[in-house]
Amino acid sequence: MRALRLFARFWYDFIVGDDWTIAAGVVAALTLTAVLVHTGTAAWWLLPLAVVAVLGISLARATPPRR
Repeated sequence: MRALRLFARFWYDFIVGDDWTIAAGVVAALTLTAVLVHTGTAAWWLLPLAVVAVLGISLARATPPRR
């Protein structure tokens, strides 16, 4: 049981890491892409756009405001 707990803790730390909002953004983008593909829409453009958006939001939150 200890090994299973350590394994789960490793994957949680690896995927979520320091910022849970990045992981949530990636999950949301993957979900939306799957929904769009399921409806027959070409959704190849969504993941690169989501990566840029999530990275920009993360950087904006991490950097101090300009004075």
